Amino acid sequence: MLRRALPHPLLTLILTIVWMMLVNKVTLGHLFLGVVLGVVIPGLTAPYWPNRPKLGRPLKMAEYATIVLWDIIRANVTVARIVLFKPVVDIHSQWVALPLDLTSPEAITALAGTITMTPGTVSATLSSDGGALLIHCLHNDDPDAVCREIKHRYERRLKEIFE
Repeated sequence: MLRRALPHPLLTLILTIVWMMLVNKVTLGHLFLGVVLGVVIPGLTAPYWPNRPKLGRPLKMAEYATIVLWDIIRANVTVARIVLFKPVVDIHSQWVALPLDLTSPEAITALAGTITMTPGTVSATLSSDGGALLIHCLHNDDPDAVCREIKHRYERRLKEIFE
């Protein structure tokens, strides 16, 4: 019964919190509306999620989030240095094809989002068979090193979390 009323309890909580942050005012009415939205939206979208991803290992998720935040900060500094101090002719941008070991669509989406959120890289497209991700790098001299780093820092952890 509870599963039917709250098909995605974590999503309900997240939607309620996001709503409260959007209105930027804590009142009983806003909290009530946030909870209503948090219950109604997952309830309406539940039929479109027949095979919900099973997320495990909360400590691994926290570790992954910490690594991603650190990499975003580090990449911001790197990109700022490139933009401010490197002549345009010395910037070596490249397209890199990253072969994927991930099979879960949610894990691939998380990886693509992580790559795009990190300054200096953008995930452009997924191959039709889902076996490779095309990434654009702002400044790179070694495409194999980019693949190794992404696989080691992100893909390996996402595989543990999602699969």
